[in-house]
Amino acid sequence: MNFRHFIVKYRIPVAIVLLALGFLIGFKVTWWIAWIPLLVSILMIVAYFLLGPMTLLQGYMDSGDMEGAQKLLKQVKYPNLLYKPIRSSYYMLQANFSTMGEDLDLAEAQLRKGLETGMPEKEYEGTAYLQLGAIAMKKGNTKEAYENLRKAISIGLPDKDNEATCYLQLSSICIQRRDFRNAKIYFNKAKNCKATNHQVVDQIKELQKYIARIPG
Repeated sequence: MNFRHFIVKYRIPVAIVLLALGFLIGFKVTWWIAWIPLLVSILMIVAYFLLGPMTLLQGYMDSGDMEGAQKLLKQVKYPNLLYKPIRSSYYMLQANFSTMGEDLDLAEAQLRKGLETGMPEKEYEGTAYLQLGAIAMKKGNTKEAYENLRKAISIGLPDKDNEATCYLQLSSICIQRRDFRNAKIYFNKAKNCKATNHQVVDQIKELQKYIARIPG
């Protein structure tokens, strides 16, 4: 554990020690110096509630340590006190892990909390609706899935892979509805995204076999 990890993990105990040190210096030596540890302790307490351990998450995500990232998220005791952009990221990540664990109801609830909080960028909002669309599809609610996916496209998505995924899901819904005209339109839009993600490319190839058999 490096120094930064230690400080973030033990903010409250360190803040209490600094608070005690500040008062000790104030009463025994001088208040002209005591304000420094007192101020640092107050800042650490504020950071504990407004930031939580979220500043460490990127390191876990980059290294692929999903288990470590989940453990870190569980350390957030008061998510409603987190700074708004950080709170929305917290709920988005929680939703991702809930989806991976097939707890779709919890994932949906967490995504909606993130949307209610307000996403820091439009692309994140679009991604949330894309995830809601995927969850609705898994639940068999194609009407809600279609609405959420259309919302995701209209708001905007962070990259072409996500955009292609969204169009593919819209195309699949149209095929289920036997709306072959729109199914082809959405499929062509998915192809035009020129996705680079291997999984998305494979999905396009697979759907193309079906689209090719549609008359007209």
